[in-house]
Amino acid sequence: MINYKNIASIASVSFISILILAGCSKDWLKPQPLSFYAPDVALSNAEGMYSALTACERNMRHEFFGEGAPSLTEMIQSDIAVEGTTDKAGPQMDMDISLLPDANLNSVDFTKVGWYWFEGYKGIKYANLIIARIDDATFTNEEQKNQILGAAYFQRAYRYFKLVHQFGDVPFIDWEINEPKYDFYSHDRWTILERLKKDLEFAYQWVPEKVDRGRTSKSACGILLMKVYMSLSQFNDAVRVGNEIVALHPLMKNRFTANKDRPNTNLMFDLHSVEAKLDMSNTEGLMYVVSSPNVEGSARIESMRNGVPFWNNGSIRTPDGLTGTSIALAPGETDQSLDLNKTYGRGIGKLRPTWYFTNQIWRSDKEANDLRGIHNRDSWRRMEDLKYNHPDLKKNGNPWYGKNFVKNPSMSVEDTIRLWYSWPHFKLFVPDPLQATWAGGETPWYIYRSAEVYLLLAESYYWLDQPGNAATALNEVRVRAGATPLTSGEINMNEILDERARELYYEENRHIELVRISYIYAKTGKPCEIHGGKVYSLNNISGPGGVNSNVKQEGVNFWYDRVVDKSNFYNKGVKHRWAEYKVSVHHMLWPVPASAINTNLKGIINQNIGYPGAERNLPPQLVPEEGTVFGPK
Repeated sequence: MINYKNIASIASVSFISILILAGCSKDWLKPQPLSFYAPDVALSNAEGMYSALTACERNMRHEFFGEGAPSLTEMIQSDIAVEGTTDKAGPQMDMDISLLPDANLNSVDFTKVGWYWFEGYKGIKYANLIIARIDDATFTNEEQKNQILGAAYFQRAYRYFKLVHQFGDVPFIDWEINEPKYDFYSHDRWTILERLKKDLEFAYQWVPEKVDRGRTSKSACGILLMKVYMSLSQFNDAVRVGNEIVALHPLMKNRFTANKDRPNTNLMFDLHSVEAKLDMSNTEGLMYVVSSPNVEGSARIESMRNGVPFWNNGSIRTPDGLTGTSIALAPGETDQSLDLNKTYGRGIGKLRPTWYFTNQIWRSDKEANDLRGIHNRDSWRRMEDLKYNHPDLKKNGNPWYGKNFVKNPSMSVEDTIRLWYSWPHFKLFVPDPLQATWAGGETPWYIYRSAEVYLLLAESYYWLDQPGNAATALNEVRVRAGATPLTSGEINMNEILDERARELYYEENRHIELVRISYIYAKTGKPCEIHGGKVYSLNNISGPGGVNSNVKQEGVNFWYDRVVDKSNFYNKGVKHRWAEYKVSVHHMLWPVPASAINTNLKGIINQNIGYPGAERNLPPQLVPEEGTVFGPK
């Protein structure tokens, strides 16, 4: 796959169009006449359009799959987790160093901030191929045409919704560009959102509800439309759409997979199992990305590698000082609980959850019976649940063989961060039978579930000052999980965000959701009760700015206040031999990669306030209410 280095190269589409359209077929490696894959031919009918949509939908998977998946960056830049790779310099810990425009922003060893920029525009380009050519293709009827156009609108909106909450004002490209272009300008995020609203309203009207796994559904369009409505403070519209979705997609409240009779499992295991995501009776799933064994182009989720502690790095030792763990079992061992590799997955501790996620949100008596929580020993795992299994211990008759881990009181900071924490086993465990080392195998993965719709409904009611309705929506999710219902008097933003963390860990783009809420606070002027009634403003949402500024002022945006308040790492003096965990106010928005700005020779792509280069910014352009930016006026 071509690696696009700047936004100018994103404009050049001919070769990549051929490559992607060819890749939609299972036998795409077989020689074919080149002219068949020319966009004019391949996009001339519904079949070709659906193939192009498949490319868009398939590329959504790359955000969540593989070692150091980009979605980890979204969690690390929030309150629920931090980077856990403590054996080298470079990973995103000190954001004043890691998040600079000319840093390496697209690497498993550093950060995936840049991935969202380049891959976002790549997905936009694929969608624009369909949108720009829709009137030139032939269809069975107008309905078929509108279904395809609506799905393409969703794919474009899906990328732009991320971009405007990660990078703020960005270039809005809404048409096919088939020659190099070096004069892009940033567009106002609010007018981009207005265009997304219009497009998604069309998509929600025309995209069908019943689709194959991995395809764009009407309800997927609806949940993204809800988020756009909320971003624009149109909360009543969000409530209307949300209630329509949950009426069609009730929560799964009873056990429903072939695993339901397995010991030490529960409804949460069912809901997040591979079987559940393949089960067509699952009413809760609204959109998935799909990966299956032995299918061309599939990938492994590697959720266990990313999220499980690094129990096999050699630092887990018995109390008498011997190496305690091994991937391989001792010869003749039949106790499968000692197979740590296949019972828990061989993690490397890259995604290190915060105390807020592993403990604070489960402390209340109201969560004592929560199936999703740390008190449920089937759902969660502690390091003390694992057992010493090294073959040499058994060979030498060591009494610690088969006994539970005991934490070394002198364990280093590096090891404490990376290999000693609890984790939600029910969410991260994905069997990996085709591999010797289990990291997390092929599986469908939820993009949207109706549980999130209920949480968005609760938040919309919060903004509408309807705490009773907010409690009712939250309790749909809480009661299903076994938690005690909340009353209207207990509703605040803490409860809403805590519930999102409980339900959507390793699913949601947590950073984006915090930024979305930050903008709503600033736009509406609603006092934030969890930060002493503080009122935020759009005027200084990224701080006062300035060249090379490191803004540390408290209270400029909700994202900063939330992350610093809830994370037990950032700005708390937590450090190891390679880095200290630090964030600044302006890190709410990420730096636009310098390569995108520097190669845009005839235009100005704005840099975000607080980063070098922001002094060159121009007022962002407005997306027109009618017509297009780059296509027909």
